[in-house]
Amino acid sequence: MKKRVLAYGRLSEDQLAQLAREFEVQTFSDLTSADDPAFRAALPGAHGLIGSSLAITPELLDSAPDLEVIASISVGVDNYPIDELTRRGILLCNTPDVLTETTADTGFALIMATARRVVELAEWVKRGDWQASIGPEHFGSDVHGKTLGMVGFGRIGAAVARRGALGFGMKVLYSNASPKPALEAELGAERRELAELLAEADIVCVTVPLTDETEHLIGEHEFALMKSTAIFVNISRGKVVHEAALIEALEMGRIRAAGLDVFEQEPLSPESPLPHMRHVVALPHIGSATFETRTAMAQRAVDNISLALKGQRPISLVNDAAWRPS
Repeated sequence: MKKRVLAYGRLSEDQLAQLAREFEVQTFSDLTSADDPAFRAALPGAHGLIGSSLAITPELLDSAPDLEVIASISVGVDNYPIDELTRRGILLCNTPDVLTETTADTGFALIMATARRVVELAEWVKRGDWQASIGPEHFGSDVHGKTLGMVGFGRIGAAVARRGALGFGMKVLYSNASPKPALEAELGAERRELAELLAEADIVCVTVPLTDETEHLIGEHEFALMKSTAIFVNISRGKVVHEAALIEALEMGRIRAAGLDVFEQEPLSPESPLPHMRHVVALPHIGSATFETRTAMAQRAVDNISLALKGQRPISLVNDAAWRPS
């Protein structure tokens, strides 16, 4: 008897066919809530879940006693109760590596667009307001040769820093739980405590994962430490930043500008002032949103769940303590 997989992520026909050759697959298109009646009804017989952006709770797990693995089509795993999954022996897999470079591209695009006021001035041209040569009121800031402060220096943080150091001659600072000697040698990067980094950097880019320790890591105190000319970029998770403090820092001129791909509430509330500020570039969480990368992420998730349900170790296992070799 084939094991059952519930698929609620964006998988191609070929990827679904790959799963269907080995497992019984039930698909849920455009699933937005775990409370969907059809999804709930299917949980008792499910051995695997594959998808993203669905909050998994212990109560939901109670409805899936046969569950062996969850393959998330994402790097972030803040939607999952990892300790509870491990206690129950349920494997959690994610998709690191395949989206590193694409997300770093997005981060550096935000750095460039924000520093050079690309979106603001493109809209200015569209409105027909370009009637004469621009003056200082429309000038932006150079990126080359500036100091880039990376808050977080994992795969994505290092990839952003590599673009800055090698492509734009930027000095790289990083704050991280542990030293990164190889990256220091490669990029000339220097480790700083967070407060020192914020005070020195011309551009601050956040790439840390969301955890209990990093929630609201950047708030009123941290914005007060930054230069008044600083540009702030967030491509990690919205809740890493205290959004009200960010808005106040922008309104009061404590920092110059912000480039944001993530927000505390997503989709962004229509009441938020952020997308209407001329010195803010706001994107709809597009960090990994390219055809190539999303296809690769989905394939990694398919490979993860296939291996796990056949008793083999997945490629990208989050909770190693749940792994029990056959």
